[in-house]
Amino acid sequence: MNTVLAAEAGDTTARNLTIALFLVFVAVTLVITIWASRQTKTATDFYAGGRSFSGFQNGMAIGGDYMSAASFLGIAGMIALYGYDGFLYSIGFLVAWLVALLLVAELLRNSGRYTMADVLAFRMRQRPVRTAAAVSTITVSIFYLLAQMVGAGALVALLLGIKPGTTFLGMDADTAKVATIIMVGALMIIYVTVGGMKGTTYVQIVKAFLLMGGALVMTLLVLAHYKFNLSTLLGDAAAASGKGENFLKPGGRYGVEVAGNAMQTFYNKMDLLSLGIALVLGTAGLPHILIRFYTVPTAKAARKSVLWAIGIIGTFYLLTLALGFGAAALVGREAITAQDKAGNTAAPQLAEALGIDFLGGDLGGATLLAIIAAVAFATILAVVAGLTLASSSSLAHDFYANVIKDGKASERQEVKVARVSALVIGAISIVLSIYAQNLNVAFLVALAFAVAASGNLPAILYSLFWRRFNTSGAVWAIYGGLLSAVLLVFFSPVVSGAPTSMFPEQDWQWFPLSNPGILSIPFGFLCGWIGTVISKEHDEEKYAELEVRAVTGAGAH
Repeated sequence: MNTVLAAEAGDTTARNLTIALFLVFVAVTLVITIWASRQTKTATDFYAGGRSFSGFQNGMAIGGDYMSAASFLGIAGMIALYGYDGFLYSIGFLVAWLVALLLVAELLRNSGRYTMADVLAFRMRQRPVRTAAAVSTITVSIFYLLAQMVGAGALVALLLGIKPGTTFLGMDADTAKVATIIMVGALMIIYVTVGGMKGTTYVQIVKAFLLMGGALVMTLLVLAHYKFNLSTLLGDAAAASGKGENFLKPGGRYGVEVAGNAMQTFYNKMDLLSLGIALVLGTAGLPHILIRFYTVPTAKAARKSVLWAIGIIGTFYLLTLALGFGAAALVGREAITAQDKAGNTAAPQLAEALGIDFLGGDLGGATLLAIIAAVAFATILAVVAGLTLASSSSLAHDFYANVIKDGKASERQEVKVARVSALVIGAISIVLSIYAQNLNVAFLVALAFAVAASGNLPAILYSLFWRRFNTSGAVWAIYGGLLSAVLLVFFSPVVSGAPTSMFPEQDWQWFPLSNPGILSIPFGFLCGWIGTVISKEHDEEKYAELEVRAVTGAGAH
């Protein structure tokens, strides 16, 4: 009886500590946001933070934007449940930065102003191209937002000790997750509508420091537990996984060989290839990352910020190895899946185990869990703010100012529409996230990467490097890639036909792969080529001007 009471007291302490830390973080970020709102006077301030950030600051903010709930919660969970195969996400997300650095960072900074569409529309007809870019930006952002919100729901259920069959404030586990998703949505709308790019950037910088610090402390504690012997750590992780040595080999989740079923084996291997292509090519088409290049004063600063980001992100992804295998060894597969089927809570559960081990007792576990969970929440809030800003900026600047108002909108009107757009996009994301709670957040982000690489990347690369490219090609590339990716996802096991689908009771799937990239990315490039070839529109002078501007920065804003 005394043990039960002590456990309940420990749970209550953990809850109170967590809620207190979370409220402190929210209060600090809201103060930053309100301060930033006083510095936000023009459209350049709202969209690009007044182009006042240094390469290091922007590199930290990019890291903060990129190391999302998918990185911290999703990848750690994937490694904890599937071992070797979970690390594929870390490798893919990191290698993708080289594509962004070498192909688009500097050229985009020189060619554009606020959004990705500024580059595409430079030598083409404004209305069709900007409309297509706005549709694509919003679609990609909503896919990415789903991942963050689902991560938030799983995290808070763990923090408040809500498991299936338990309640908190009269709410069961499912209701509490939904309430969390709504709360995160409301906070992200406040950050964007009040603080704009300046507030969002400072929140991301603070969060990047917190996340790197938290991940580093946990990694050192895991290694200290095993006396810095990696072999023992991996051995324990493999033993606790129930899969033995296979846990440390490829084929735990992707490219699985199915005995006696050659077709399924082929599909599994294609799914792995499809995921890899999407991860590597996706970053260079992500709207919320692309707009970060406009927040620095020069192209040199844009390059420097990407180099800083690679260093920060590369270090972090190495740490995810220790977090994932540490969770597998010290928490165990059963405990992780009992809390969250997709493994999204593996890292916070590891923090709790380490706290009990090193700080002693339930209070020690509760303390470290509360700190790491607050960091994870900071991660989610910072990323959703960046995503909402990217999509609302595109709606206001591309669609409202340049399509509806034909370039005649005042800066004040534009910023007002951006704020209203943030509200609408936030509401849509909240509703969709409630249905996506069964999916792993790293996997959801991979879908966003596939959609970005299918629609945005072909249009950006053709625009920067192909002299013949024209309006028709841009519109075909964006809509073709986007529609093919979204349709293939809709008819895949992600949405229906499997126990882990968004709608597990329904079955309309016919596309066998979970990731559409292997078909939709080449299809996007093909559509761009066909659209260009069938149109006679051609403007050599504008391309020459864009080329000079992209390479030298002459005439850049």
